[in-house]
Amino acid sequence: MERQKKLSFVTLIILLSGVAADPEGPSTRGTILFGTLERSSYYFDVYTLPILDSQFNGGSDELKITDSHSINYNGHFPSASSLSALLSFLPNQTLATTPAQPPLQLIYVSERNGSSTIFFDALYFGVSDHSRRRSTLEVSNRVQVPLVGVQQSNGLIGMKDRPNVVGDYLVYVSTHQNSGVPRKSWAAVYSTHLRTGSTRRLTPRGEADFSPAVSPSGVWTAVASSGRRWSGEEQELYTDIYVFRTEDGSDRVKVVEHGGWPSWSDESTLYFHRKSDDGWWSIYKASLPKSGPFGVDSVVTERVTPPGLHAFTPSASVANKSFIAVATRRPNSKYRHIELFDVASKEFVEVTRPISPMAHHYNPFISPDSTRVGYHRCRARDNGRKGDHLLLENIQTPLPGVSVFRVDGYFPSFSPDGDRIAYAQWPHDVGLYVINRDGSGLRKLFTGQDGTKLAFGMVWDLKRKGVLYASIGPIFGSEGDKVDVISVNIDDEEPSFNKLTTGGENNAFPAPSPDGKWVIFRSGRSGHKNLYIMDALEGEKGALYRLTDGPWTDTMPNWSPDGNWIVFSSDRHNPGSGSFALYMIHPNGTGLTKLLQSGSGGRVNHGWFSPDMSHIIFTTDWAGVSSEPISNPHHYQPYGEIFTMKLDGTGITRLSHNSYEDGTPSWSPIQVGPVDVAHPTEPQCTIRDCNWLNDSPTSWVDSERSLSTRPECAR
Repeated sequence: MERQKKLSFVTLIILLSGVAADPEGPSTRGTILFGTLERSSYYFDVYTLPILDSQFNGGSDELKITDSHSINYNGHFPSASSLSALLSFLPNQTLATTPAQPPLQLIYVSERNGSSTIFFDALYFGVSDHSRRRSTLEVSNRVQVPLVGVQQSNGLIGMKDRPNVVGDYLVYVSTHQNSGVPRKSWAAVYSTHLRTGSTRRLTPRGEADFSPAVSPSGVWTAVASSGRRWSGEEQELYTDIYVFRTEDGSDRVKVVEHGGWPSWSDESTLYFHRKSDDGWWSIYKASLPKSGPFGVDSVVTERVTPPGLHAFTPSASVANKSFIAVATRRPNSKYRHIELFDVASKEFVEVTRPISPMAHHYNPFISPDSTRVGYHRCRARDNGRKGDHLLLENIQTPLPGVSVFRVDGYFPSFSPDGDRIAYAQWPHDVGLYVINRDGSGLRKLFTGQDGTKLAFGMVWDLKRKGVLYASIGPIFGSEGDKVDVISVNIDDEEPSFNKLTTGGENNAFPAPSPDGKWVIFRSGRSGHKNLYIMDALEGEKGALYRLTDGPWTDTMPNWSPDGNWIVFSSDRHNPGSGSFALYMIHPNGTGLTKLLQSGSGGRVNHGWFSPDMSHIIFTTDWAGVSSEPISNPHHYQPYGEIFTMKLDGTGITRLSHNSYEDGTPSWSPIQVGPVDVAHPTEPQCTIRDCNWLNDSPTSWVDSERSLSTRPECAR
């Protein structure tokens, strides 16, 4: 520490003033990488089982409807009238001869080709290839047609969800329009005319609608809606159910307070879910007046499913009103399963547990004739589709000249020459990894322990080839938890590790200066997490300087390419609140600038400069929640999306649209073509259900409390 004592803060200013980018300057294009919490474990396909006197034949009749390409979910069996309308404007997809038996048709959401699209599939049986016209999207015994994608949103990218066909129209959720309010969901219901592509918004401005369901007549649409600004809860959204005319969104009226995921049984009966006062998620029935105006005061609601288990995402049977399909979580099971519930006898009939007891099954739907139940689940036990496990998944983006990839890992970043990618992995195969850009040469540099010893916050040295910086320890640790910054020389015959910090007081998120001389990081050594700068080679033993000082948390710093700025996240505007805004500061401690705050309680994290320093990329809850969290697998925070903005805080642009937790972006000057890259490892289905959905209401409440107070949860 003698050298540290000899260097003054003035000396540090002189040293840092010489930090500069390479003479040729950074690229104005480049490639963005980001990670999504456990997304690479999904591999969803849509499946169906026949309903035969409420008995299921041991799974032998389970049929996979979708084609194992990408992620396929939230299906809907179209009615006979809707099917007739669909086929009428698809002349190149229809059969040239009458099939031996009717095809199985499905409307569903798929995330193939880098964006969210709604597809129509017809699966034929006993039909030879020469008996029908072929399609460019055809697979064996299948006709497949994209119905709604980017083109129906005037070129704007958005998540699509919960499709319903009504005559010539498709009703669905999309997130392609900015709500204009921080932390206000972009989710809204739209209607697209399938013949012309003409699209209209049915959700009023200022409202956020989820989970649409169209009544059997097609006249009414019910939605789970939240008109108020989202307050940050991670589990239940406390939506209300509204009904409006499907034709144009008019006559909108609230019919249920506190309810979600509506499903029509007939024109005057809705089923929905909510968390009951006793803590159990349960199904409820709403009976609307058969004539005259209706509203909350004229609608009768009653609880349908009993306490003692969680039941949610109901699907009502139109042809047989004696039962509904629900997803359940029973206290004696860690898995979500589909069951039928007899509304008269109050008895359950298990559907999926006899077939695949140790797999999650999501969001059931019933065929119009009530003979089949559909759902989506992981396809791993079907061995998936060779090459479908992706290291780099291309994502469509509004940024010209920039490629964006989801990476199968966290804190991904390119090496300076662009030939390798470093990333971390947890909770499965925990460790620090390096892999070649083409998916070859996978190496595990560090094996961690889930929850107690993780590698995170990795970044490459820009001057010394093959050198990585990383944090080792618990990612959600308090100020005094043992976390240290290390450097790793991965090109040694055996990777060599150099510990740069000494005290272990939550030293994390290292980022090197562009000249390779300094590393900025956050540390809790003072009792608060503030920013420090240390020598890149010898660590804090060589030189250590405190950059920020205060009773708050400054964290996740990154250096600008020209060395003149550091971007970081901080709760200094409201210490201890868990709300993080994005700031910039000069390396000498001057010029502190607040860039962006996501509402009064929001989060803006993991800032990273673009190569030309015109923009900053970051993750944030600016766009709120895009779907009901209970309908999805586990995410600590089901609202993180990737955004960019200019350095003055303007020009905010959303890059990712989904209901997952996206985060930890990086931006490299290396230009990579927008092509998916296969992962060399085999796909696994390691899906976790919502960790706040525990076995009993008591444990559920305790879990909810512990997560809601986690200040840097999954960021």
